[in-house]
Amino acid sequence: MQGTRSTRLLSLARRFVHMRTVAQSARESTGSEAERPKGAESTTGSEETTHFGFQTVRESEKEQKVHEVFEQVANSYDMMNDAMSLGIHRVWKDVFVERLGPQHGMRLLDMAGGTGDITFRYLRYLANQPNPQNRASHVTVSDINQHMLDVGEERAKRLGLTTDKLPNSTVAWQCADAEKLPFQDESFSAYTIAFGIRNCTHVDKVISEAYRVLQPGGRFMCLEFSHLTNETMQWLYDQYSFQVIPPMGQLLAGQWQAYQYLVESIRRFPKQEQFKQMIEQAGFDQVSYENLTFGVVSIHSGFKL
Repeated sequence: MQGTRSTRLLSLARRFVHMRTVAQSARESTGSEAERPKGAESTTGSEETTHFGFQTVRESEKEQKVHEVFEQVANSYDMMNDAMSLGIHRVWKDVFVERLGPQHGMRLLDMAGGTGDITFRYLRYLANQPNPQNRASHVTVSDINQHMLDVGEERAKRLGLTTDKLPNSTVAWQCADAEKLPFQDESFSAYTIAFGIRNCTHVDKVISEAYRVLQPGGRFMCLEFSHLTNETMQWLYDQYSFQVIPPMGQLLAGQWQAYQYLVESIRRFPKQEQFKQMIEQAGFDQVSYENLTFGVVSIHSGFKL
């Protein structure tokens, strides 16, 4: 028994070293792309290119590549979030919804809502608020990946957070592209997107679409991985991200490359001030951001006035 266990551990260690070597080689071969300014694009022939992690790909390829990543990780997504963040992602999401401050009568679009973490917090927050006027609230959970939505719907059923079991609240699940929303103008009073916008090809189009579907007075809120304000802590965080998270993805979910991409996509996302300017350029007012855990993540907020 002991010999068999030792053999398995040795085999796992060898696979770990092999996968780490492969990932390191991939990073080195794309290292020059990491130096390109965030959000920069080039052309190959007549087609625009963009980044997929540290790789440069044609724009027409990125959506499919991102789709494949989340197809692969959907069933293990929540478990990996707990493992990678030591459970802190739950606190970040709690703070995010508290900052939103849901009110009865709100119509929320939870974009990139996937497995439902933000929506479930929104619904529970409302359930704990008095509603003497019996005002009806609504949330549409939307994601470009139907498999992620399927996982979320199953979770909602297990938790009893479905329209038929909620007083004065309705929930809809709809597959949609954040860059081309199928909703009418001024359809929602709030828009949230958590850990999703960095995976979109055209971040500026996502923000513009959010502005379009929000009612006057509506609020845009984004929770996303960001950049630490202390260089030493950023270096330590980078070591953890690149040396620990992909191997953890392999060990727990059998997915190294998917989590390698997720780490790289964080590094390619604009810094807080740059992203704030993008939100303002889309037309939002009173734009602000709040760093959590020294800037590991940031909450960005803006209003359509």
